[in-house]
Amino acid sequence: MPAPAAATTASTPPTILDVTRIYAERAAMYSPRGQEILSRWPDAEIVPVESHWRIPELHGDETNVRRWVRIKREALVLGEKKALSVRPNGRSADFIAPSSANGCAMACAYCYVPRRKGYSNPITVFTNIDQIRGSIARHAARQGPKAEPNQCDPTDWVYDIGENSDCSVDALVSDNVADLVDLFGRTPGAKASFATKWVNRDLLDLDPRGGTRVRFSLMPAAMAKLVDIRTAPIPERLAAINDFVEAGYEVHLNFSPVIVADGWLEAWAELLDQLDAATSARTKAQLACEVIFLTHNEQLHEVNLGWHPRAEDVLWRPDLQEEKVSQNGATNVRYRWQDKQRHVAQLLDLLARRAPWCPVRYAF
Repeated sequence: MPAPAAATTASTPPTILDVTRIYAERAAMYSPRGQEILSRWPDAEIVPVESHWRIPELHGDETNVRRWVRIKREALVLGEKKALSVRPNGRSADFIAPSSANGCAMACAYCYVPRRKGYSNPITVFTNIDQIRGSIARHAARQGPKAEPNQCDPTDWVYDIGENSDCSVDALVSDNVADLVDLFGRTPGAKASFATKWVNRDLLDLDPRGGTRVRFSLMPAAMAKLVDIRTAPIPERLAAINDFVEAGYEVHLNFSPVIVADGWLEAWAELLDQLDAATSARTKAQLACEVIFLTHNEQLHEVNLGWHPRAEDVLWRPDLQEEKVSQNGATNVRYRWQDKQRHVAQLLDLLARRAPWCPVRYAF
């Protein structure tokens, strides 16, 4: 199958991506959004594939562990989103929107996303964005006004648009995220939401009109340097918060994952002081946070030993953790429940004392 001629307009994405090979389903390759993406990397090799789910040299090959980060930097996949349903959630958001992307160019050592497609799981962009937007718009129109406040939002129905990817990085690849921000900015009673560990200042040029909630993920800087691989440094994330509020976004925080190690509470106290110094009164007035303690996975632990074993010194702690079998049968580990209850209470007490201006939406 011949490759399509790429459009001539191109921009140079940041160095987190240096795409040299693009795997593409036929329909995605020839779509308008696909052509826009190909134009950004005109020198990349184009590899036709039947399905974005089944690419043996990317997914399910344990030898890829040795190329974990390289694959994330150099490979990109174009596909079409087949399942366009909106799913209920109720914790961070009321609903999970159909994804406009899957996978990530970053490489956080605790991330669950690699378990979905297998191993490195670079970014897959779904090019049928008009269908995705249409599905969300129709669902939002059916909801009507929110009858009563809940932990997701007091007035709006909240849709998570980044369940299996980081939208800030996705926006480096295509205009999908910009299209979704525009949709929610024009949809009364509905709000987009996504968590991010990357600072993409191009998003400040959009016009969210209060319709998008950006949840910056934060943890103590030393821990982030160990486990948040290829992400924006914590000081850079802190420095961006006020700017996103001023640009018309709602900004919340993800304190996630909370990792218990020597001196962990002292490290969180320092982070909260840094957060206090970095945020304006206007920002503090609209902040809220989620607190999520670490859950790790036995299979991911084995994978990490092949590319980043130092992270496992803090992530895999049999002396502190107990097994939990997930709904899909995977063996996960989490802090022993009695200890975890104590740790959660300790961090919530610290938040109440150091950051009383940041209410906790939920903690677990």
